[in-house]
Amino acid sequence: MLNRTIQPDLKTVDKIDFVNPTIYDITSDVKLFFMKDVPNETARFELYFDAGNIRGKKGIPTFVSSLLLSGTNEKSSTQINNEIDALGGFMESGLSAETSCVTMYCLRENMLPLLHVLTDAIDNVAFLEREVKELLADKKQAFLMNMEKVSYLAQRAFQQRLFNSSEIYSSIATPDFYENVEIETLKKFFKNNYQNGLTKVVIVGNLEQDAIDETIDTLGKWVKKGSYEFEKDIKNLPGQIHIEKENAVQTAIRMGKILFNKTHEDYNDFMVLNTILGDYFGSRLMSNIREDKGYTYGIGSMIAEYNHIGYFMIATEVGKEVKDATLGEIKIEIEKLQTELVDVEELDLIKNYLLGQLLKSADGPYSMTDLYMSAEAQGLNFDFYNKAIKDLHAITPERIRELAVKYLVWDEMTIVSAG
Repeated sequence: MLNRTIQPDLKTVDKIDFVNPTIYDITSDVKLFFMKDVPNETARFELYFDAGNIRGKKGIPTFVSSLLLSGTNEKSSTQINNEIDALGGFMESGLSAETSCVTMYCLRENMLPLLHVLTDAIDNVAFLEREVKELLADKKQAFLMNMEKVSYLAQRAFQQRLFNSSEIYSSIATPDFYENVEIETLKKFFKNNYQNGLTKVVIVGNLEQDAIDETIDTLGKWVKKGSYEFEKDIKNLPGQIHIEKENAVQTAIRMGKILFNKTHEDYNDFMVLNTILGDYFGSRLMSNIREDKGYTYGIGSMIAEYNHIGYFMIATEVGKEVKDATLGEIKIEIEKLQTELVDVEELDLIKNYLLGQLLKSADGPYSMTDLYMSAEAQGLNFDFYNKAIKDLHAITPERIRELAVKYLVWDEMTIVSAG
Protein backbone atom coordinates (compact mmCIF):
# COMPACT_ATOMS: atom_id res chain seq x y z
CA MET A 1 0.00 0.00 0.00
CA LEU A 2 1.26 3.48 -0.88
CA ASN A 3 2.64 5.35 2.14
CA ARG A 4 1.67 8.98 1.52
CA THR A 5 3.84 10.25 4.38
CA ILE A 6 7.00 9.42 2.40
CA GLN A 7 8.01 11.75 -0.41
CA PRO A 8 8.61 9.82 -3.67
CA ASP A 9 12.10 9.86 -5.13
CA LEU A 10 12.85 12.40 -7.84
CA LYS A 11 13.75 10.74 -11.12
CA THR A 12 15.94 12.48 -13.64
CA VAL A 13 14.83 12.43 -17.25
CA ASP A 14 17.73 12.43 -19.69
CA LYS A 15 15.93 11.52 -22.89
CA ILE A 16 12.42 11.18 -24.30
CA ASP A 17 11.62 8.30 -26.64
CA PHE A 18 9.70 10.21 -29.27
CA VAL A 19 7.61 8.58 -31.97
CA ASN A 20 8.47 10.09 -35.33
CA PRO A 21 5.74 10.75 -37.89
CA THR A 22 5.95 8.96 -41.21
CA ILE A 23 6.87 11.40 -43.97
CA TYR A 24 5.48 11.08 -47.50
CA ASP A 25 6.44 13.07 -50.57
CA ILE A 26 3.54 14.88 -52.19
CA THR A 27 6.29 16.40 -54.30
CA SER A 28 10.02 16.59 -53.64
CA ASP A 29 9.47 19.85 -51.77
CA VAL A 30 5.99 19.40 -50.23
CA LYS A 31 5.62 16.71 -47.55
CA LEU A 32 2.80 14.94 -45.74
CA PHE A 33 3.53 14.15 -42.08
CA PHE A 34 1.50 11.24 -40.71
CA MET A 35 1.21 10.24 -37.04
CA LYS A 36 -0.73 6.95 -36.96
CA ASP A 37 -0.39 5.85 -33.35
CA VAL A 38 -3.70 7.22 -31.98
CA PRO A 39 -5.45 4.93 -29.45
CA ASN A 40 -8.98 6.18 -30.20
CA GLU A 41 -11.30 7.07 -33.08
CA THR A 42 -10.33 10.74 -33.40
CA ALA A 43 -8.32 12.32 -36.21
CA ARG A 44 -7.00 15.69 -37.30
CA PHE A 45 -5.63 17.03 -40.55
CA GLU A 46 -3.90 20.35 -41.20
CA LEU A 47 -3.22 22.11 -44.49
CA TYR A 48 -0.45 24.72 -44.56
CA PHE A 49 -0.31 27.40 -47.26
CA ASP A 50 2.25 30.02 -48.22
CA ALA A 51 -0.40 32.68 -47.60
CA GLY A 52 0.73 34.55 -44.50
CA ASN A 53 0.32 38.28 -43.99
CA ILE A 54 3.73 39.04 -45.47
CA ARG A 55 2.62 37.65 -48.85
CA GLY A 56 0.02 40.34 -49.53
CA LYS A 57 -0.69 44.01 -48.96
CA LYS A 58 -3.48 45.94 -47.25
CA GLY A 59 -5.07 43.03 -45.44
CA ILE A 60 -5.61 40.85 -48.51
CA PRO A 61 -4.23 37.65 -46.83
CA THR A 62 -6.57 38.18 -43.86
CA PHE A 63 -9.60 38.75 -46.06
CA VAL A 64 -8.93 35.70 -48.26
CA SER A 65 -8.33 33.48 -45.22
CA SER A 66 -11.68 34.56 -43.77
CA LEU A 67 -13.51 33.89 -47.05
CA LEU A 68 -12.35 30.31 -47.69
CA LEU A 69 -15.70 28.84 -46.66
CA SER A 70 -17.83 31.78 -47.81
CA GLY A 71 -19.57 29.77 -50.51
CA THR A 72 -19.23 28.50 -54.07
CA ASN A 73 -21.48 28.98 -57.07
CA GLU A 74 -23.21 25.73 -56.05
CA LYS A 75 -23.25 25.96 -52.23
CA SER A 76 -23.76 28.75 -49.73
CA SER A 77 -21.52 29.15 -46.69
CA THR A 78 -24.40 27.83 -44.57
CA GLN A 79 -24.67 24.67 -46.66
CA ILE A 80 -20.94 24.05 -46.44
CA ASN A 81 -20.90 24.47 -42.67
CA ASN A 82 -23.96 22.26 -42.32
CA GLU A 83 -22.17 19.51 -44.28
CA ILE A 84 -19.16 19.80 -41.98
CA ASP A 85 -21.41 19.70 -38.90
CA ALA A 86 -23.31 16.66 -40.22
CA LEU A 87 -20.01 14.78 -40.48
CA GLY A 88 -18.98 15.80 -36.97
CA GLY A 89 -16.16 18.04 -38.12
CA PHE A 90 -14.79 21.08 -36.33
CA MET A 91 -12.70 23.46 -38.41
CA GLU A 92 -10.22 26.13 -37.36
CA SER A 93 -8.20 28.48 -39.52
CA GLY A 94 -5.14 30.38 -38.43
CA LEU A 95 -3.17 33.14 -40.09
CA SER A 96 0.27 34.32 -39.02
CA ALA A 97 2.84 36.58 -40.62
CA GLU A 98 4.43 33.70 -42.52
CA THR A 99 1.77 31.04 -43.06
CA SER A 100 -1.91 30.16 -43.24
CA CYS A 101 -3.23 26.92 -41.74
CA VAL A 102 -6.59 25.19 -42.04
CA THR A 103 -7.26 22.51 -39.41
CA MET A 104 -10.08 19.95 -39.22
CA TYR A 105 -10.87 17.79 -36.17
CA CYS A 106 -13.09 14.76 -36.72
CA LEU A 107 -13.64 11.04 -36.31
CA ARG A 108 -11.24 9.02 -38.40
CA GLU A 109 -14.07 7.38 -40.38
CA ASN A 110 -15.18 10.84 -41.55
CA MET A 111 -11.77 12.28 -42.37
CA LEU A 112 -11.88 11.63 -46.12
CA PRO A 113 -15.49 12.85 -46.58
CA LEU A 114 -14.61 16.02 -44.67
CA LEU A 115 -11.43 16.46 -46.70
CA HIS A 116 -13.49 16.38 -49.88
CA VAL A 117 -16.09 18.83 -48.50
CA LEU A 118 -13.31 21.18 -47.47
CA THR A 119 -11.28 20.98 -50.67
CA ASP A 120 -14.40 21.50 -52.80
CA ALA A 121 -15.39 24.54 -50.75
CA ILE A 122 -11.92 26.06 -50.93
CA ASP A 123 -11.11 25.18 -54.53
CA ASN A 124 -14.40 26.64 -55.79
CA VAL A 125 -14.81 29.61 -53.48
CA ALA A 126 -16.70 32.23 -55.49
CA PHE A 127 -15.81 35.45 -53.61
CA LEU A 128 -19.40 36.61 -53.95
CA GLU A 129 -19.77 40.37 -53.71
CA ARG A 130 -22.32 40.13 -50.90
CA GLU A 131 -20.02 37.93 -48.78
CA VAL A 132 -17.03 40.18 -49.41
CA LYS A 133 -18.92 43.32 -48.41
CA GLU A 134 -20.23 41.70 -45.23
CA LEU A 135 -16.76 40.51 -44.29
CA LEU A 136 -15.16 43.91 -44.88
CA ALA A 137 -17.85 45.62 -42.82
CA ASP A 138 -17.33 43.16 -39.95
CA LYS A 139 -13.55 43.46 -40.13
CA LYS A 140 -13.68 47.26 -40.16
CA GLN A 141 -16.02 47.32 -37.16
CA ALA A 142 -13.71 44.96 -35.27
CA PHE A 143 -10.72 47.14 -36.21
CA LEU A 144 -12.42 50.31 -34.93
CA MET A 145 -13.31 48.57 -31.67
CA ASN A 146 -9.75 47.30 -31.26
CA MET A 147 -8.41 50.81 -31.79
CA GLU A 148 -10.11 51.74 -28.51
CA LYS A 149 -8.06 49.14 -26.61
CA VAL A 150 -4.68 50.15 -25.23
CA SER A 151 -3.36 46.60 -25.63
CA TYR A 152 -4.09 46.72 -29.37
CA LEU A 153 -2.55 50.18 -29.78
CA ALA A 154 0.61 49.10 -27.98
CA GLN A 155 0.92 45.84 -29.90
CA ARG A 156 0.57 47.40 -33.35
CA ALA A 157 3.09 50.13 -32.57
CA PHE A 158 5.42 47.53 -31.10
CA GLN A 159 5.16 45.47 -34.31
CA GLN A 160 6.03 48.51 -36.41
CA ARG A 161 9.12 49.31 -34.38
CA LEU A 162 10.18 45.72 -33.66
CA PHE A 163 10.28 44.86 -37.38
CA ASN A 164 11.39 48.37 -38.30
CA SER A 165 13.81 47.37 -41.06
CA SER A 166 11.25 45.22 -42.90
CA GLU A 167 8.35 46.76 -44.78
CA ILE A 168 6.36 43.53 -45.00
CA TYR A 169 6.81 42.31 -41.41
CA SER A 170 6.10 45.73 -39.90
CA SER A 171 2.91 46.34 -41.87
CA ILE A 172 -0.15 47.00 -39.68
CA ALA A 173 -3.86 47.46 -40.41
CA THR A 174 -5.14 50.96 -41.19
CA PRO A 175 -8.70 52.18 -41.95
CA ASP A 176 -8.10 52.27 -45.72
CA PHE A 177 -7.59 48.48 -45.74
CA TYR A 178 -11.36 48.03 -45.70
CA GLU A 179 -12.20 50.42 -48.51
CA ASN A 180 -12.34 49.69 -52.25
CA VAL A 181 -11.13 46.10 -52.03
CA GLU A 182 -11.31 44.59 -55.51
CA ILE A 183 -12.61 41.04 -55.79
CA GLU A 184 -10.12 40.34 -58.58
CA THR A 185 -7.30 41.14 -56.14
CA LEU A 186 -8.69 38.57 -53.71
CA LYS A 187 -9.00 35.98 -56.47
CA LYS A 188 -5.45 36.57 -57.65
CA PHE A 189 -4.03 36.12 -54.15
CA PHE A 190 -6.16 33.00 -53.67
CA LYS A 191 -4.93 31.45 -56.91
CA ASN A 192 -1.26 32.22 -56.24
CA ASN A 193 -1.14 31.39 -52.53
CA TYR A 194 -3.79 28.71 -51.99
CA GLN A 195 -4.47 26.90 -55.26
CA ASN A 196 -0.72 27.02 -55.90
CA GLY A 197 0.49 27.46 -52.34
CA LEU A 198 0.21 24.23 -50.32
CA THR A 199 3.48 23.77 -48.41
CA LYS A 200 2.79 20.82 -46.08
CA VAL A 201 0.06 18.50 -44.79
CA VAL A 202 -0.19 16.96 -41.31
CA ILE A 203 -2.47 14.04 -40.42
CA VAL A 204 -2.95 12.51 -36.98
CA GLY A 205 -5.20 9.48 -36.73
CA ASN A 206 -5.30 5.70 -36.92
CA LEU A 207 -5.85 5.65 -40.68
CA GLU A 208 -5.06 3.08 -43.32
CA GLN A 209 -2.60 3.59 -46.15
CA ASP A 210 -5.31 4.03 -48.77
CA ALA A 211 -6.60 7.10 -46.87
CA ILE A 212 -3.12 8.65 -47.00
CA ASP A 213 -2.81 7.87 -50.70
CA GLU A 214 -6.20 9.43 -51.42
CA THR A 215 -5.25 12.53 -49.44
CA ILE A 216 -2.07 12.93 -51.48
CA ASP A 217 -4.00 12.49 -54.73
CA THR A 218 -6.64 15.02 -53.63
CA LEU A 219 -4.23 17.72 -52.50
CA GLY A 220 -1.49 17.30 -55.08
CA LYS A 221 -3.08 19.91 -57.36
CA TRP A 222 -2.48 22.65 -54.76
CA VAL A 223 1.23 22.16 -54.06
CA LYS A 224 3.61 25.08 -54.01
CA LYS A 225 5.91 25.00 -57.02
CA GLY A 226 9.38 26.41 -56.62
CA SER A 227 11.13 27.81 -53.57
CA TYR A 228 9.92 30.54 -51.27
CA GLU A 229 11.93 32.73 -48.94
CA PHE A 230 11.50 34.63 -45.69
CA GLU A 231 13.53 37.62 -44.51
CA LYS A 232 16.55 36.88 -42.34
CA ASP A 233 18.11 40.21 -41.40
CA ILE A 234 15.48 42.21 -39.53
CA LYS A 235 16.42 44.87 -36.98
CA ASN A 236 14.26 46.48 -34.33
CA LEU A 237 14.21 50.21 -33.59
CA PRO A 238 15.47 50.74 -30.02
CA GLY A 239 14.04 53.42 -27.77
CA GLN A 240 10.84 54.26 -25.95
CA ILE A 241 7.60 55.84 -27.17
CA HIS A 242 4.22 56.47 -25.54
CA ILE A 243 0.84 56.58 -27.28
CA GLU A 244 -1.64 58.78 -25.46
CA LYS A 245 -5.17 57.36 -25.21
CA GLU A 246 -7.71 59.76 -23.78
CA ASN A 247 -9.83 58.41 -20.89
CA ALA A 248 -7.83 55.20 -20.67
CA VAL A 249 -7.70 53.68 -17.19
CA GLN A 250 -4.77 51.37 -17.91
CA THR A 251 -1.52 51.56 -19.82
CA ALA A 252 -0.35 48.67 -21.95
CA ILE A 253 3.39 48.00 -22.12
CA ARG A 254 5.19 46.03 -24.81
CA MET A 255 8.97 45.81 -24.89
CA GLY A 256 11.51 43.55 -26.51
CA LYS A 257 13.98 43.02 -29.33
CA ILE A 258 14.75 40.84 -32.34
CA LEU A 259 16.56 37.66 -31.31
CA PHE A 260 16.66 34.13 -32.72
CA ASN A 261 14.71 30.90 -33.10
CA LYS A 262 15.41 27.24 -32.27
CA THR A 263 18.30 27.01 -34.75
CA HIS A 264 20.51 29.36 -32.68
CA GLU A 265 23.13 27.89 -30.36
CA ASP A 266 21.94 30.04 -27.41
CA TYR A 267 18.23 29.30 -27.79
CA ASN A 268 17.90 26.50 -25.21
CA ASP A 269 19.83 28.34 -22.52
CA PHE A 270 18.03 31.61 -23.22
CA MET A 271 14.71 29.80 -22.68
CA VAL A 272 15.84 29.08 -19.11
CA LEU A 273 16.74 32.74 -18.60
CA ASN A 274 13.40 33.82 -20.05
CA THR A 275 11.50 31.47 -17.73
CA ILE A 276 13.27 32.83 -14.67
CA LEU A 277 12.49 36.39 -15.74
CA GLY A 278 8.86 36.11 -16.75
CA ASP A 279 7.60 32.88 -18.33
CA TYR A 280 5.85 31.11 -15.45
CA PHE A 281 3.56 32.14 -12.62
CA GLY A 282 6.33 32.28 -10.02
CA SER A 283 8.70 34.27 -12.25
CA ARG A 284 10.62 37.28 -10.99
CA LEU A 285 8.48 39.75 -12.93
CA MET A 286 5.27 38.23 -11.53
CA SER A 287 6.66 38.07 -8.00
CA ASN A 288 7.78 41.70 -8.08
CA ILE A 289 5.24 43.57 -10.19
CA ARG A 290 2.08 41.55 -9.42
CA GLU A 291 2.61 39.98 -6.01
CA ASP A 292 4.81 42.59 -4.30
CA LYS A 293 3.84 45.89 -5.99
CA GLY A 294 0.30 45.06 -7.09
CA TYR A 295 0.72 47.01 -10.32
CA THR A 296 -0.89 44.39 -12.57
CA TYR A 297 -2.97 41.22 -12.72
CA GLY A 298 -0.33 39.63 -14.92
CA ILE A 299 3.00 40.20 -16.62
CA GLY A 300 5.04 37.82 -18.72
CA SER A 301 7.94 37.42 -21.08
CA MET A 302 8.13 35.18 -24.11
CA ILE A 303 10.09 34.11 -27.18
CA ALA A 304 8.21 34.17 -30.49
CA GLU A 305 9.67 32.34 -33.47
CA TYR A 306 9.59 32.88 -37.21
CA ASN A 307 11.18 30.95 -40.06
CA HIS A 308 14.59 32.60 -39.76
CA ILE A 309 14.33 34.87 -36.73
CA GLY A 310 12.64 35.22 -33.37
CA TYR A 311 11.96 37.95 -30.89
CA PHE A 312 11.85 38.47 -27.13
CA MET A 313 8.93 40.36 -25.60
CA ILE A 314 7.64 41.46 -22.19
CA ALA A 315 3.95 42.37 -22.02
CA THR A 316 1.63 43.73 -19.34
CA GLU A 317 -1.19 46.17 -18.59
CA VAL A 318 -0.88 48.40 -15.52
CA GLY A 319 -2.54 51.47 -14.01
CA LYS A 320 -1.67 54.68 -15.86
CA GLU A 321 -0.10 56.18 -12.78
CA VAL A 322 2.42 53.32 -12.35
CA LYS A 323 3.64 53.00 -15.95
CA ASP A 324 7.07 54.52 -15.25
CA ALA A 325 7.42 52.64 -11.97
CA THR A 326 6.64 49.35 -13.75
CA LEU A 327 9.30 49.98 -16.38
CA GLY A 328 11.70 50.82 -13.57
CA GLU A 329 10.99 47.50 -11.82
CA ILE A 330 11.40 45.57 -15.07
CA LYS A 331 14.80 47.21 -15.51
CA ILE A 332 15.75 46.32 -11.93
CA GLU A 333 14.89 42.65 -12.48
CA ILE A 334 16.93 42.54 -15.69
CA GLU A 335 19.91 44.20 -14.00
CA LYS A 336 19.76 41.67 -11.15
CA LEU A 337 20.09 38.87 -13.67
CA GLN A 338 23.06 40.67 -15.23
CA THR A 339 24.91 41.26 -11.96
CA GLU A 340 23.84 38.53 -9.52
CA LEU A 341 24.06 34.76 -9.85
CA VAL A 342 20.78 32.87 -9.72
CA ASP A 343 20.83 30.67 -6.62
CA VAL A 344 20.93 26.93 -7.13
CA GLU A 345 17.54 26.33 -5.51
CA GLU A 346 15.76 28.67 -7.93
CA LEU A 347 17.61 27.25 -10.92
CA ASP A 348 16.73 23.66 -9.91
CA LEU A 349 13.08 24.70 -9.62
CA ILE A 350 13.15 26.14 -13.14
CA LYS A 351 14.88 23.06 -14.54
CA ASN A 352 12.23 20.77 -13.07
CA TYR A 353 9.45 23.06 -14.28
CA LEU A 354 10.75 23.19 -17.86
CA LEU A 355 11.37 19.44 -17.95
CA GLY A 356 7.82 18.87 -16.71
CA GLN A 357 6.45 21.20 -19.38
CA LEU A 358 8.35 19.32 -22.08
CA LEU A 359 7.10 15.95 -20.82
CA LYS A 360 3.57 17.30 -20.77
CA SER A 361 3.98 18.58 -24.33
CA ALA A 362 5.05 15.10 -25.46
CA ASP A 363 2.07 13.34 -23.87
CA GLY A 364 0.09 11.65 -26.62
CA PRO A 365 0.19 11.60 -30.43
CA TYR A 366 -1.45 15.00 -30.93
CA SER A 367 0.92 16.84 -28.60
CA MET A 368 3.92 14.93 -29.92
CA THR A 369 2.99 15.86 -33.48
CA ASP A 370 2.74 19.52 -32.48
CA LEU A 371 6.21 19.32 -30.93
CA TYR A 372 7.63 17.76 -34.06
CA MET A 373 6.05 20.33 -36.38
CA SER A 374 7.32 23.19 -34.21
CA ALA A 375 10.85 21.90 -34.76
CA GLU A 376 10.28 20.96 -38.40
CA ALA A 377 9.24 24.54 -39.21
CA GLN A 378 12.88 25.48 -38.70
CA GLY A 379 14.43 22.44 -40.34
CA LEU A 380 14.86 20.45 -37.11
CA ASN A 381 13.45 17.20 -35.69
CA PHE A 382 12.99 15.48 -32.33
CA ASP A 383 16.76 15.52 -31.75
CA PHE A 384 16.32 19.19 -30.90
CA TYR A 385 14.30 18.38 -27.78
CA ASN A 386 16.67 15.72 -26.47
CA LYS A 387 19.52 18.19 -26.91
CA ALA A 388 17.39 20.73 -25.02
CA ILE A 389 17.15 18.26 -22.10
CA LYS A 390 20.95 17.88 -22.04
CA ASP A 391 21.42 21.65 -22.17
CA LEU A 392 18.88 22.07 -19.37
CA HIS A 393 20.77 19.70 -17.08
CA ALA A 394 24.09 21.40 -17.89
CA ILE A 395 23.18 25.07 -17.51
CA THR A 396 24.81 27.01 -14.65
CA PRO A 397 24.11 30.29 -12.83
CA GLU A 398 27.16 31.76 -14.53
CA ARG A 399 25.71 30.91 -17.95
CA ILE A 400 22.43 32.60 -17.01
CA ARG A 401 24.25 35.79 -16.06
CA GLU A 402 26.34 35.66 -19.24
CA LEU A 403 23.21 35.49 -21.43
CA ALA A 404 21.49 38.28 -19.52
CA VAL A 405 24.48 40.55 -20.12
CA LYS A 406 24.67 39.56 -23.78
CA TYR A 407 21.01 39.77 -24.80
CA LEU A 408 18.98 41.77 -22.25
CA VAL A 409 20.62 45.11 -23.01
CA TRP A 410 18.15 47.84 -22.03
CA ASP A 411 19.32 50.33 -24.64
CA GLU A 412 18.70 47.75 -27.41
CA MET A 413 15.04 47.29 -26.40
CA THR A 414 12.01 48.55 -28.33
CA ILE A 415 9.68 49.93 -25.65
CA VAL A 416 6.08 50.97 -26.38
CA SER A 417 3.35 52.06 -24.00
CA ALA A 418 -0.21 53.11 -24.72
CA GLY A 419 -2.72 54.58 -22.31
